[in-house]
Amino acid sequence: MGQPPTAVMAVAPAPCVLYSGRPMSEDRRENERVEMLGSMPGATTVIQPLGVKELSRRGAQVETRFALPVDSLREFRLNLSGRSMVVKGRVAHCHVSEVDPEGVIYRAGVEFVDLPERALSAISDFLDEIKAGRKS
Repeated sequence: MGQPPTAVMAVAPAPCVLYSGRPMSEDRRENERVEMLGSMPGATTVIQPLGVKELSRRGAQVETRFALPVDSLREFRLNLSGRSMVVKGRVAHCHVSEVDPEGVIYRAGVEFVDLPERALSAISDFLDEIKAGRKS
């Protein structure tokens, strides 16, 4: 009956700041840059893989190589049997699950928030497909 359904999630971890340190030649710069004295906070989004251990209509339990701050809101990309979507989730809990030679593995519970009806429907259909496949 083809490939079994799969779920994949990716998450953007806490922001970080990077600076290359290379000056840009003045003749290429269209807008004046002003040096910041001290530091000015900034953020970026970096997509990191994670494993989905459990999935429900309203949340998921995931494993990551990085800690997810509790109560933080994150965007998660779900790939439900080839159908990709981004959902918003609140990290309900996060703890060290195990330590292996490659580092620490964290397990986190995520509660989906502001889930659009089409996303809820797609998750429900995916879960029904998984359960039906296990019965046969």
